[in-house]
Amino acid sequence: MSHIRPLISICSGIAIGALLLTTLFGAGLGAAPLALRPETVEGATDCDAGRSVQVSGAATINVVPDRVLVKLGVQTNGATPDGVLEENMAAIQRVIDAVRKVGVAPEDISTDYYIVYPVYSDYDSLHIKGYRLDNVVAVTLRDANQTGNLLVAALKAGANEVVDVQFYTSELRRYRDEARALALTAAQEKAQALAETSGAAAGCLLRVDENSSSYYTGYWWGWSGRNSGLMSQNVVQNAAPTGSDAASDGGPVSLGRIAVRAEVNASYALK
Repeated sequence: MSHIRPLISICSGIAIGALLLTTLFGAGLGAAPLALRPETVEGATDCDAGRSVQVSGAATINVVPDRVLVKLGVQTNGATPDGVLEENMAAIQRVIDAVRKVGVAPEDISTDYYIVYPVYSDYDSLHIKGYRLDNVVAVTLRDANQTGNLLVAALKAGANEVVDVQFYTSELRRYRDEARALALTAAQEKAQALAETSGAAAGCLLRVDENSSSYYTGYWWGWSGRNSGLMSQNVVQNAAPTGSDAASDGGPVSLGRIAVRAEVNASYALK
């Protein structure tokens, strides 16, 4: 029995060796030897993560706004909570009725904030001399050209505070998708330019990240608003106005354009 086990092991080794030779060389049965495809080798070279270039791309599309969010309301003072509440309810209802006459639907009017607080005689006293009620409604205007008419109608009806006027686009998804594509194109072009300057070429895309916080800028004023970051842009594009967007009501509000912006960070292999 002691001579049988080594014999079995030797036979098994010979069989495995023969199987390997058959697989690799065909063993005379006409099978072609295994070989790496050229495209596999080339792809591996293009996607060598050992040498890479990191770039960023940014794009802005300037859009004529077609929606406006107006926050306005009535502030009322009175001697008693009941009195100030009753007076304010009547006043804000007149404002809402005036806004409705401009063409705003009921579902586009909602209370933004509503607060009643005491008014003291002075800062060092807890003596209450009256009450103040702030009642602000948010109005979505679907025709941006009516902004001036809306403000005038509300103020004539008794509104005594305009808290905010924000211009935006109802097609934010469309424009930010376009801006994102332009930003990635800008990143690719920048990667190729940097690679060629270094005596190489940009290969495959290894990684791309999106700065989602930079999609939309709807502010009006100053360098922090419409003009924010113009010096750092790769692509700035104006979207053609459509429909009533190209018109203006000739009032005190100029629609201009708002910025829809996208940024990406990308890494490309060098070859």
